Amino acid sequence: MSVDEVVEAGAVLADGAGRPGRATALVTALATTPVKGLRLLAREELLLEPAGVAGNRSFYLVDDRARLVNGKLVGILAAVRADYDAVGGRLTMTFPGGSVVSGAISLGEEIETRFFSRRPVARLVSGPWSDALSEFAGRRLRMVRADPVLGGVDRGRAGAVSLISTASVARLEGLADGRGIDARRFRMLVEVTGPAAHEEDLWVGGNVRIGGALVAMRGHVGRCLVTTQSPDTGVVDLPTLDLLSYRRGLRTTEPLAFGVYGEIVEPGLVKLGDPVVAV
Repeated sequence: MSVDEVVEAGAVLADGAGRPGRATALVTALATTPVKGLRLLAREELLLEPAGVAGNRSFYLVDDRARLVNGKLVGILAAVRADYDAVGGRLTMTFPGGSVVSGAISLGEEIETRFFSRRPVARLVSGPWSDALSEFAGRRLRMVRADPVLGGVDRGRAGAVSLISTASVARLEGLADGRGIDARRFRMLVEVTGPAAHEEDLWVGGNVRIGGALVAMRGHVGRCLVTTQSPDTGVVDLPTLDLLSYRRGLRTTEPLAFGVYGEIVEPGLVKLGDPVVAV
């Protein structure tokens, strides 16, 4: 199913939005990255498992004090593409200009890291990637392998799935003085078409079936400076937080909320064009 077909079908399903047992949306886009903060890669299908998507944010970056370094601190990381063969254990990074660093993953010692409010234990990754990223970013970075159960997502298993609707992005775009807004700047796992703008907010506290997976929606995604950066270059190019001021003061789990997140209750395959059903 093409993206145009997905959008057309989503319009037909819109009259069932919010009704339990009725398709409220269709999956329009899927995106992952093996290294948190690096460029998102479009996917045609994903297997949602209890810890999230295998290979998604399997790695993250820390500084010399083991504190998380993400796109908020080093925006240009978004210009680096990472491809990870989880079966073969091989990671390839492609940098602007075409230089490539590739090799088999080898894990070193365990270290306690600071990942927002959590202190997960991760394994240092041996190989050329940390040095290459450090040179590119202009600061010392170390790459670590995330805990396989918690993963490298912001809320651990509770936030294994993030979701936003195309209508919500379009609502924001309408405030951007004619500038197009690429949904990738919000770095969501799933984008859906069908609901009205911000209708996904109403799913928090309930369960939603996305393709073959069942997800318990746990909260709203609060936004930060990362959303002001181009998803291709990491350079600040849009006053996103100012545009989102209309979202202030709402009764959401996070301030300046845009999109929702959830925990995988029943694993399953999700593909482009799959229905999304509030249950």
